[in-house]
Amino acid sequence: MMLPIFDYSRLDESARKQVLARPSAAGREELLALVRETVREVRNRGDAAVLEYAARFDGGVPVHLKVPATEFLQAFSTLSKDGRDALIRAITNIKKFHQAQLPQPISLETSPGVVCERVTRPIDSIGIYVPGGSAPLVSALLMAAIPAEIAGCKRRVLCTPAVRGGRIHPHILAAAKLCGIDEVYAIGGAQAIAALAYGTETIPKVDKIVGPGSAWVTAAKQIVAEDPEGAALDLPAGPSEVLVIADATARPRFIAADLLAQAEHDPLSQAILLTPSKSLAEAVREAAEELIIGLSRREILDQSLQRSRIVVVPNLQEAFDISNRYAPEHLIIHIVEAREWLDRVTSAGSVFLGQWTPEPLGDYCSGTNHVLPTYGYARAYSGLSVLDFLKRITVQEATPAGLLGLGPTAVTMARIEGLDAHALAVKTRIEVLKPAGT
Repeated sequence: MMLPIFDYSRLDESARKQVLARPSAAGREELLALVRETVREVRNRGDAAVLEYAARFDGGVPVHLKVPATEFLQAFSTLSKDGRDALIRAITNIKKFHQAQLPQPISLETSPGVVCERVTRPIDSIGIYVPGGSAPLVSALLMAAIPAEIAGCKRRVLCTPAVRGGRIHPHILAAAKLCGIDEVYAIGGAQAIAALAYGTETIPKVDKIVGPGSAWVTAAKQIVAEDPEGAALDLPAGPSEVLVIADATARPRFIAADLLAQAEHDPLSQAILLTPSKSLAEAVREAAEELIIGLSRREILDQSLQRSRIVVVPNLQEAFDISNRYAPEHLIIHIVEAREWLDRVTSAGSVFLGQWTPEPLGDYCSGTNHVLPTYGYARAYSGLSVLDFLKRITVQEATPAGLLGLGPTAVTMARIEGLDAHALAVKTRIEVLKPAGT
């Protein structure tokens, strides 16, 4: 049944966990083994392996592995005025919000004569992955390219599959041009991640890879991140998800549309509504059944909505407790005076307050980043930000007086830990500054 309704108070603890369990991808171990093989092949055979996997999984070998400058210009010319205006406005808002995230340097004297500092440096090279299979996810490019630019990363590389006669979707290329990216490779899947992590004859290696993708892409990112010679990843991410908390005043069609918006991403996506109102729960399901008719991604929705839930809870306080344990990627608070409940939120990727803040605003153009932790990782991880493209380096400097004043503390700590050489590194300097008998 699409969007089954459960009464939380009538479920035992085991049933409650089951109702709120995320869909699991079958055959994960088999998938990991296949992805490891792909990574190994690309690492060993470079471009040849990349192109072989493209023929098998991307739908064909790309016309150009590295996209020539002429294709950027052609792609940009295909944009309508509305399309250009929308992209430019989204870019403007995303830049505003992320520019404000740049950290300030820290410098302070922790003890007399001892100064501690923190400075930031951009990561040199970033690989941006943008899926291009079922939809040209232009917004995913903006969310990675813009903060990387603000952070000052010298090199930003885009990989996305060629899906139209061996060429990349023109809207993705147009967005890349607007973001100042001119190094684009027409390759997708785990083979793209491996190429970015280790480099090939055509694709130079990067230091970190960001961006969403399929289970294959996610697995590849995790595999190369485990290897010191590979590349770091941004954050754990899986199928998209949304949790809505709504009271009896909420509009059923608004909520139904919010649930459908996330459920259409992937058959393993999950949409959950928590509400103390049984009548609202039933009205939302009816509205969803009406709205789904005619939607272009109906086949995906039919699968994901079977894994989605409407849960009637005793009260709103219980709803927030459940939400914090679930730790959703997207949390929509669709209740009266929504902002007053914000302090109750402790675990969520991104929060949308009130009935006039649909989640797609955050996906596209409000300014926040939509690359967010899923599958409960929001309990410990945050969404993508400028900080993910910066290295934070600490610095310390002691004057002779500072070393004489603080050095004995370090010597004592080293002795407690039984690390004589640590103590020696400090004592030898103290002896120069304060000879025996003085």
